[in-house]
Amino acid sequence: MAQELKKVTVFEEDSGLGHITMNTTEELKAGGFQPEYAGKMNFYLNILDTYVKEKSENASIGIILCANRDKFEVEFALHGIDKPVGVAEYQLTNKLPKSLAGKLPNAKKLKREIMKELKGTI
Repeated sequence: MAQELKKVTVFEEDSGLGHITMNTTEELKAGGFQPEYAGKMNFYLNILDTYVKEKSENASIGIILCANRDKFEVEFALHGIDKPVGVAEYQLTNKLPKSLAGKLPNAKKLKREIMKELKGTI
């Protein structure tokens, strides 16, 4: 899977700073956290900060999403890395949260919309 690098602008209305722009990179892993993920993320962040980050931007941020993680492994894998990296767990579910009900199109409507967009590009 190719690594996706993103430029994100975060608006902080309450802080009086206006907005903060930073670069982020995310890794989604199907299994549990492995210590080598930290080194790979550090590699990506070094590239972002060297070739993409502008002087006015904050440091790049890395996010590793795993099916599960061991706090001990995460802590020692990230120890000594001076870049901001977060590791979080995710859970898969077959149920749509009630807060999202009615906000997402059903599968048939989504397919119709995609087909409509595709016809416009051909």
